[in-house]
Amino acid sequence: MSNTNLGEEIKDWVISILIAVILAFFIRHFIVELYMVEGPSMRPTLLNGERLVVNKFIYRFKTPERGDVLIFRYPRDPSRDFIKRVIAVAGDTIEIKDGRVFVNGQLQNEPYILEPMRGSYPLSTVPPGTIFVMGDNRNNSEDSRFPDVGFVPLDLVKGKAMVVFWPLDHMKTLP
Repeated sequence: MSNTNLGEEIKDWVISILIAVILAFFIRHFIVELYMVEGPSMRPTLLNGERLVVNKFIYRFKTPERGDVLIFRYPRDPSRDFIKRVIAVAGDTIEIKDGRVFVNGQLQNEPYILEPMRGSYPLSTVPPGTIFVMGDNRNNSEDSRFPDVGFVPLDLVKGKAMVVFWPLDHMKTLP
């Protein structure tokens, strides 16, 4: 093999690797990201250590909806991510009385929660550009009920959790 052919082959490999790296960066930054669940706040829906595929693209075209499980940056420390379920969206009223959740005055059927919730939350209206989120393990979740999280601004939302892919025996799609 001549030096010219070897040089061309090396050049082709370098270009191919650069394209692959740029494409991987683009996909991870704008389309999907892998995420690991840390902590018990989303039990029984999600367990500590499970790995998820998060769709970062979907909320560029629509806003989060009630029931979505999503990843957002913790308002007090944007270097930390939280995973919670959307309970109410902008314009909704939210109230928790004796552990029962009411959205727009309607008692919510929440078959996904771990156990009956303790506590209350005063009647409030979700402000424009924000959502109200809670973990499915309501008695062990730092969420919108607490002032350090509060109503989550939409610009802190990173994406929608779509699929649990690891461990394999836990594989499932999310609502």
